[in-house]
Amino acid sequence: MEKYNFKVIEKKWQDHWEKNKSFKTEIDKKKKKFYCLEMFPYPSGKIHMGHVRNYTIGDVLARYKNLNGFNVLHPMGWDSFGMPAENAAKQNNLDPKVWTETNVQTMKSQLKQLGISIDWDREISTCSPEYYKHQQKLFLELFDKGLVYRKENYVNWDPVDETVLANEQVIDGKGWRSGALVERKKLNQWFFNIKKFSDELLDELDKLDEWPNKVKIMQKNWIGRSFGCEIDFDIEGNSEVDKIKCFTTRPDTLFGFSFLAVSVDHPISKYYKKNKEFSDFRDKCSKTGTTEESIAQADKIGFKTDLYAIHPLDKNIKVPVYFANFVLMDYGFGAVFGCPAHDQRDLDFALKYNLNIKTVVKPINEEDTFNVSNKAFTDAGIIFNSKIFDGLKAPSESVIKAIQILEDKKIGKKKINFRLKDWGISRQRYWGCPIPIAYDENNNIVKVPLTELPIKLPENINLQTSGNPLDHQNDWKKINIDGKNCTLETDTLDTFVDSSWYFLRFASANNSDVPFDKDEVNYWLPVDQYIGGIEHAILHLLYSRFFFESYQFPKK
Repeated sequence: MEKYNFKVIEKKWQDHWEKNKSFKTEIDKKKKKFYCLEMFPYPSGKIHMGHVRNYTIGDVLARYKNLNGFNVLHPMGWDSFGMPAENAAKQNNLDPKVWTETNVQTMKSQLKQLGISIDWDREISTCSPEYYKHQQKLFLELFDKGLVYRKENYVNWDPVDETVLANEQVIDGKGWRSGALVERKKLNQWFFNIKKFSDELLDELDKLDEWPNKVKIMQKNWIGRSFGCEIDFDIEGNSEVDKIKCFTTRPDTLFGFSFLAVSVDHPISKYYKKNKEFSDFRDKCSKTGTTEESIAQADKIGFKTDLYAIHPLDKNIKVPVYFANFVLMDYGFGAVFGCPAHDQRDLDFALKYNLNIKTVVKPINEEDTFNVSNKAFTDAGIIFNSKIFDGLKAPSESVIKAIQILEDKKIGKKKINFRLKDWGISRQRYWGCPIPIAYDENNNIVKVPLTELPIKLPENINLQTSGNPLDHQNDWKKINIDGKNCTLETDTLDTFVDSSWYFLRFASANNSDVPFDKDEVNYWLPVDQYIGGIEHAILHLLYSRFFFESYQFPKK
């Protein structure tokens, strides 16, 4: 077999692209443009055939458009922050920066040897201060717009990587990188207020004509707009608890109501904090994450209280109130009414705790003797066993009619809810973008001045510590702001923040003053061709839409 001298081949390609300036041309706004964006690789060592396949696709498209007279933007960058580099550094006693930059040079050299028509003049790397100083500026802009906040909340905790995960990073109840079963943990965390844009993110999907339908469906389901009703249930058993409010999409099944379930974090939990059995139950619940997927896979368990909920349309019906591990405090009001015959989760719970199961929806043309036993009936049908709702088509007629009746009686209210939760962006690790926030002596939040940016990571630190290594960097944490001694935030940003705006940075990769120049962005964007896996449909592609929406069109 003939031997190839890759250094000679690489030199030939470099000479070729130096002569052909079309990929490095100054923007000629009289020309058509073509922006080809490929997957944003993590520099883990060497490229593999998956990289070669994807970058070859982009190369063919870029060359074709160039030959047809287009200005072509075909850039390359590195998604170079993250837990894998930190773990590799710990295991091999290396510095994450050295490990990452060595891998970048290896992968870059290989791509050059392949002769792929990448414009290396626009190369970016998220672990470079020249990149993340702009990200810190953008963070502060979003903070000023009220789109960033900090609060104590239950989060998904990866016990192996020892860090928080966003809901989107929990796959089948497990951490997306470690594969460990996630747990619940209460921490003070930073969040992006992505929920504020739920309607826009959902409605604007219809305008993305060139997006694959599969991606749009995945985002639509994840955002999850649901139409339903808020219902107030009167409570007996504790004079200090008079009502519990629920949200439901099926108020028409109220007469199949056999229990009320609340989150262990519901306000009424304070009345049980001295109860040892409840404390043990709460500890069991902490072994389950906070996502619907985590909960769906977990065994359904409950703790019976001494409270009873009264049926809003029939005061003679009273049902027990349970704390249940499948109820999330951040969905609705942290409370749901259980209708076992028409929800499989509720049915499993009712069978486990020997609760009443009353069938109130039957298939069309089925006799009134239809009865659910082991499998919930969730299809469309006819309401029966429900007094004023009997005979209505479910759910097409019955839901609207039920809401109308509850509103007329002032015990319910029409409501739209979303499955989408705010994006938790705090990560308890060293190798990530520092959050440009400090705290004064009274633990009040203080913004780091723009003149102090970038806040750089300390170098050559000891990573062989428990928890977040930055917590142990006492000298680095000290900062003086406006004459006050403050302490820097030690959490770093989720790497998906890095990749939520990198496509904008490519348009102005060498501009040291601003994250991106609007004139260049207006010329190059939107991206004409994105080449990446479907796994980015919820993570990168949803987050990038939020970022662009929030930056361009801030809501008051």
